[in-house]
Amino acid sequence: MTATWKQRLIEVEVGAVAHGGHCVARHEGRVVFVRHALPGERVRVRITEDTGGSFCRGDAVEVLQASPDRVEPPCPFSGPGLCGGCDWQHASWEAQRELKAAVVSEQLQRLAKLDWEVIVEDLPGGPTDWRTRVRMAVGPDGRPGFRAHRSHDVIAVDHCVIAAPGALEPVLGRTWPPKFELTVTRDAGGQVHVTEIGPPVVRRGRPVPGPARRREGSGTATELAAHRAWNLRADGFWQVHPAAADTLAAVVRDWADCRPGDRAWDLYGGVGLFASVLAEQVGESGSVAVVESSVGAVEDGKLNLSDLPQVSWHAGRTEQVLETPDFTDLPPDVVVLDPPRKGAGRSVVTAIARSRPVRVVYVACDPAALARDIASFAHHGYELTQLRAFDAFPMTHHVECVALLEPVR
Repeated sequence: MTATWKQRLIEVEVGAVAHGGHCVARHEGRVVFVRHALPGERVRVRITEDTGGSFCRGDAVEVLQASPDRVEPPCPFSGPGLCGGCDWQHASWEAQRELKAAVVSEQLQRLAKLDWEVIVEDLPGGPTDWRTRVRMAVGPDGRPGFRAHRSHDVIAVDHCVIAAPGALEPVLGRTWPPKFELTVTRDAGGQVHVTEIGPPVVRRGRPVPGPARRREGSGTATELAAHRAWNLRADGFWQVHPAAADTLAAVVRDWADCRPGDRAWDLYGGVGLFASVLAEQVGESGSVAVVESSVGAVEDGKLNLSDLPQVSWHAGRTEQVLETPDFTDLPPDVVVLDPPRKGAGRSVVTAIARSRPVRVVYVACDPAALARDIASFAHHGYELTQLRAFDAFPMTHHVECVALLEPVR
């Protein structure tokens, strides 16, 4: 068995960026995924993980030859062995977007066999002070913080440079029950909501989230997007960047381009952000069917869109709901989907393609999953015709994409 490289210090030339917030280097015939480095740099790397296969992972602990894109991280908790929440604090904001664009292009080429030039667009507000929804862990000493990269260790913090101003004030400087987690939301009105979540418990042989209790705020967040005020569970899903929901809704509005009387599907629809846009377009003579697995989101959505009778709600897993008569017997003109990080998957793509919509608008938070699903759509006769990417998560490796797919002409 090959001796492990863990904790070994090596010197490497850093290659291209890879999906996940690291770059690729090679040493003695093995691939090394390096964090805290930039393409073209020469660095010393301490190996942090090695399972004995063809690759290992490490942190750049010394920069011998720096990239012109390197900057001083604005956060003292960013760096090897520290908070794992941010990936690119050591890169200029422009360079961060270029790195993300390279990742999206590479995933499209590798997984969907598409050569596509990608530009990642910035959102208003800059690279800091944007995150309105934060999940924190509590360490053994009761102090809140964030987990280290690929670790359960909690790094206690006294501030966070990407958190929205005022969001963490009710949490920091206090002690909390060890091993608990905290969800923090600062809504559009500036109110902060904090929910305390107990350690996971085992039920029927499976771990499930522990009991939750509200500690700050009303528990109902108010958000503004798509010309509406939204009241929803503070710990439910909503875009974390304050400009993201409006930006994505505007792209969906442009590309869905529904006509009065059309039938539309909004899959993984959440509380109905995109459904509200589609409902405006199809009018009372059309219909919008929302599919969402979260019962809480469906309840919030029904309340928020109660003035739109053309919107119907279907609670359940998307792949199962699409096999019911309501969907197999009533094909849509347009489909919008916003799946979780793992993507829609073949069964959902097949069900959508089988219904033969004239347009599919795909909102994606993971470029690899998007590329895999685009490849599946291509197998069913749909091609990528437009794509926009947005830096909705500055300082991190995450990027939000919207893709338009249409039948091959």
